[in-house]
Amino acid sequence: MLEDYIKKLRPIIINLFKKESSGHDINHLDRTMKLALYLQKEEGGDRIVIGIAAFLHDIHRIMQNEIGKFVSPKESLETVRKILSNVDLTKEQVDKICYAIEYHELYNWNGENVNDINTLILQDADNLDAIGAIGIARTFSYGGAHNVVMYDDTIPLNESNDFSENNGNDPSTIHHFYHKLFKIGEHMNTETASKLAKEKTDFMRLFVNEFLKEWNSNY
Repeated sequence: MLEDYIKKLRPIIINLFKKESSGHDINHLDRTMKLALYLQKEEGGDRIVIGIAAFLHDIHRIMQNEIGKFVSPKESLETVRKILSNVDLTKEQVDKICYAIEYHELYNWNGENVNDINTLILQDADNLDAIGAIGIARTFSYGGAHNVVMYDDTIPLNESNDFSENNGNDPSTIHHFYHKLFKIGEHMNTETASKLAKEKTDFMRLFVNEFLKEWNSNY
């Protein structure tokens, strides 16, 4: 059933995301959906709600690109509901999908209180795609699209114990690893996601260590 819904929605989403080049493209949506469904199989939740919410969770980023200013997930819900009108879902399913999308960027580690399992799994899946080898590629892709330098060695790299979002205002892409990406795995909602995150984080540390070694080498 989920597969039938996604098949109907895919042409709409492909068309919406065809110009996206900052790492939040159709491939990200597909990977996030696959991760979310894997987590759902291990942790529970509504498979249809989680799968569709994961596939549509970044509509606000396309709206943001179009108008050139911040758009919250909540502000995308009218568009999401219009898209969902193309498939035969119940009102309850649509409401649950919209809830997960609205709150998928409001994390408990930032003082929010999100307890809905569908939303928590979407959060974990979205964050898992932000780390590991794919996360490295997406981070540099995002930095390039937003004119963020790869590395600024005049600014110290500090990995404090505190973690909160800073709206992406890191001085370089490498600094972003220390500010956020190395810490994401510590804040997963589910045990399954935590295990996957550890492997991905270990790989990122190896990459950044090698990057800094090469950056600082004198040949």
